[in-house]
Amino acid sequence: MAESNFVDYVKIYCRSGKGGRGSSHFRREKYIPKGGPDGGDGGRGGHIYLRGNRNYWTLLHLKYERHIIATNGGNGSAKRSTGKDGEDRIIEVPCGTVVYDAETGEFICDVTQDGQQVMLLKGGKGGLGNWNFKTSTNQAPRYAQPGEPYEERMVILQLKLLADVGLVGFPNAGKSTLLSVVSAAKPKIANYPFTTLEPNLGIVSYRDNRSFVMADIPGIIEGASEGKGLGLRFLRHIERNSLLLFMVPADADDIKKEYEILLGELIKYNPDLQEKSRVLAITKSDMLDDELIEALSEELPEGIPHVFISSITGKGITELKDLLWKELNKETFQEVERIVHKNMDIQALPDDDFDFVIPSEDDEWDEDETFEDYEDWDDDEPVSKP
Repeated sequence: MAESNFVDYVKIYCRSGKGGRGSSHFRREKYIPKGGPDGGDGGRGGHIYLRGNRNYWTLLHLKYERHIIATNGGNGSAKRSTGKDGEDRIIEVPCGTVVYDAETGEFICDVTQDGQQVMLLKGGKGGLGNWNFKTSTNQAPRYAQPGEPYEERMVILQLKLLADVGLVGFPNAGKSTLLSVVSAAKPKIANYPFTTLEPNLGIVSYRDNRSFVMADIPGIIEGASEGKGLGLRFLRHIERNSLLLFMVPADADDIKKEYEILLGELIKYNPDLQEKSRVLAITKSDMLDDELIEALSEELPEGIPHVFISSITGKGITELKDLLWKELNKETFQEVERIVHKNMDIQALPDDDFDFVIPSEDDEWDEDETFEDYEDWDDDEPVSKP
């Protein structure tokens, strides 16, 4: 990951603004005795929003801005002047971002559409000025409300790539090669395991100017659910994919067994992945003749559409596109496309935020304060108790 700017996990601290306090000012003008209360209301604190932006494809911009703090609301003043509202903060995130509470692991929200806006933290409401409390029996109230306190939260943002087809296979199964052949993507290709260290996306062109998105994730191995290889770090991207394309090389000792191992690792990660549509592609088939292909076909898993392909010679690529398009447009396909996000296991996450510092605020909120504690005879003077 040192060579890449792809960031799909970030932990940030968010804090909304607190509401401004109301004013307990009294009107004082020449020739107007007993002008009465005219203290204005405080302004609300700034909100924290999340907004989907299709121009972002990673969370890199948040890696170096890990404290998102909205401004506080302004205090009320004389002549029923309302304080200025705090400035809202909008966090731009790529489509497909999932938000969790960093302390409990609770799922908060999911941002999938461009322009979709979700309020993450609400700013504090501004306090009422003393003119709101005047009555026939209390014509000179000498108190005003303080503003509501801010909200703060440590959140984890995870990016799960949005794609139609996800490639699943062991290292060196030919996933990156296939993506480079059927799309304009240029993933790194080499003859050693774990060449791919980050997910890659490619747009696959189909007939009549139609297309679909294909995602290549780093290879997984047996025991990935236990942390072997690259572990489960990138399997979150598989959850977003509408269709899973399992890729097993033709020179494998047992194609059916390798397919079952891959499927087993996905189910251990998320049992709901078992409900997704699946297609099996046997790669590197240029070394097989028709007789051997027929023999291998009898040993393949039952009930799973399959195709023999070769990314080098182009064998079966057109048939693969046809098969993928057919599976993507099945009538019953949409029933299993939706994803159900589960709460995160915080204990399983690496503790790499030991230097994370939560900013302090000089003017801390006192939970024991009430609006009766304030009396402000002059708008320019500090609040004091009667």
